[in-house]
Amino acid sequence: MASQLILGISILVVLHEFGHYLAARAFGIKVEKFYLFFDAWGFKLFSFKHKETEWGIGWLPLGGYVKIAGMIDESMDKEQMAMPAQPWEFRSKPAWQRLIVMIGGVLVNIVTGIVIFAMLSYSYGEKYTLNKSLKNGIVPSELAKSYGFQTGDQLISVDGKEIVRFEDALQISHILSDGVNYQVLRNNEVVSVDIPADFAEKLGTAKAEFFMPRMHFFIAELTPGYPAEKAGLQVNDQILKVDSASVNFFDEFKQAIQTRKGKMTNFQISRNNQILDFNIQIDENGMIGFKPDSKDFEYETKNFGFFESFPIGYKRAVETIDAQIKGWGKIFNGDIAVNKAVQGPIGIAKFYGGEWIWSRFWLFTALISLGLAFMNILPIPALDGGHVIFLLIEIIIGKPLSEKFLEKAQMIGMIILLTMMVFIFGNDIVGLFLK
Repeated sequence: MASQLILGISILVVLHEFGHYLAARAFGIKVEKFYLFFDAWGFKLFSFKHKETEWGIGWLPLGGYVKIAGMIDESMDKEQMAMPAQPWEFRSKPAWQRLIVMIGGVLVNIVTGIVIFAMLSYSYGEKYTLNKSLKNGIVPSELAKSYGFQTGDQLISVDGKEIVRFEDALQISHILSDGVNYQVLRNNEVVSVDIPADFAEKLGTAKAEFFMPRMHFFIAELTPGYPAEKAGLQVNDQILKVDSASVNFFDEFKQAIQTRKGKMTNFQISRNNQILDFNIQIDENGMIGFKPDSKDFEYETKNFGFFESFPIGYKRAVETIDAQIKGWGKIFNGDIAVNKAVQGPIGIAKFYGGEWIWSRFWLFTALISLGLAFMNILPIPALDGGHVIFLLIEIIIGKPLSEKFLEKAQMIGMIILLTMMVFIFGNDIVGLFLK
């Protein structure tokens, strides 16, 4: 997990800072430093100088930066700012050029997200489960049951829109809405299930998927060293009974073994049209160690041409940014507690998972790229968004804000960011202990 996170963040930080660098150089502005990670207190892991820029890797892995000559930034280089402005400095350029330099990093992060989404669509297409093939309905989590879903419900529509793909039944836009209505088929009757506005926060603390397809199952893969493998179960075995309890569906199997944690249990297995019995010790977590699969469902894969994939990438990027805006709106409205919505490096690393799967790596890297773009454009001094606000004010009033004001705003912004970082890292650590 850590290696994937470090690689993903490093790629995105370098691209973000390269956006600032390219814009600055395009307008003839001198860039003194380009660093991945921070060389705090002058310590660095590696550096070299090419032309007028020092390129390097710092020791403090909290992002990166470019030091642009004549700009009030986190370096707080008051000595340089006290000298007469030079033609190659940031402060000597027109406000519109400085504005482009400041949004260069955010634009690159947005473009990166679009390109990654497009290439994922081009390389893998979109595989989805046909909702009509879920003949046995769904298995709701405890949270879903509390809203009125029942085992075996067949999903029909969400907010009046027919559910064609099962994966679309729980889109992020539904989670972050101010309430959503589902229509389900239950005992040959159409039933309405309403989800309230506090859904997102409760889903974030739930211990299981909101709902899953109900399925007959067989053993698709055995986990080495776990009880199922040790007892002699094989791939393609079908579990029929746990002790005397019949388990036609996977949810019934899970329920049966959860009540027998740590116990030696009899399993009746179907293998090559033979019925076999195995005594298996269920572990303390209620697991015997296998990955299930099912032949119940129908899948479709939609493939895209190279150029056709870019509108798909753009659409997914827009949906991702829209979800972030809605999510932060819910935080400010009090619908979601900030400690349950904001995650730092530890929380993000969990999304990558322990196994290195390139499609998943690039998917989460694209999501983080768009997240960085959104966070950086927030109107907080010391972030790109803070500089953008001050430049827009300058354009409106026709003169730059005083350097003393900008220095104080930069200090306040840095304090805000440090406070946020302490909170986010603390929230991650508390989450580990609570888990």
